[in-house]
Amino acid sequence: MPAPPGPGHGGPPPGQGQVGAQYPAQQSPPTYQADQAFAPGSGLHWSPISKRHALHRLLAAVLWAIPIGGAGAFIVWRNGGVIAAAMWIAAVVLGVALTWLVAELDRRAYGYVERADDFIVTHGVFVRRLIVVPYGRMQFVDVTAGLIERWMGIATVRMHTAAAATDATIPGLPTAEAAHLRDRLAQKGEERSMGL
Repeated sequence: MPAPPGPGHGGPPPGQGQVGAQYPAQQSPPTYQADQAFAPGSGLHWSPISKRHALHRLLAAVLWAIPIGGAGAFIVWRNGGVIAAAMWIAAVVLGVALTWLVAELDRRAYGYVERADDFIVTHGVFVRRLIVVPYGRMQFVDVTAGLIERWMGIATVRMHTAAAATDATIPGLPTAEAAHLRDRLAQKGEERSMGL
């Protein structure tokens, strides 16, 4: 009479019966990643901000770089010669390029979702952050746009709460979308504050 299969005889490894009871045979146990902590949940997807946000940051950096690069290059040229001035200009150009790169990564990291009871915003390049703002906690919503933003047709929406740490900001929204979002958030905030 043959011996029952066991370890080393083609049988199942120890503990496989317990795993099979928890998970189907062809499904592996769930894996947990850090990004799952920043998922909007409930099958929702992040709404992105405009691509013009990175361009706005680039233009602002260029406007700052022109006077800083020119004045700095002149001063360095007076004290160190042409090579030093060229190195200064190269450093300024590199700074502008890095600013644009970080701005583009920041644009891709930004997202917002309107849920039934709250509004969530995520952002951050080096340190990811997620902010949950209950509609009932919003005190007011404002929309701002600087000169370059107005020229590019984008604006920034800010939600203010009693605690400044939970204020949420969404930059780089097209002006029409910013106006609609402002109205929706204001309406939901009024409904929650009145207990509707």
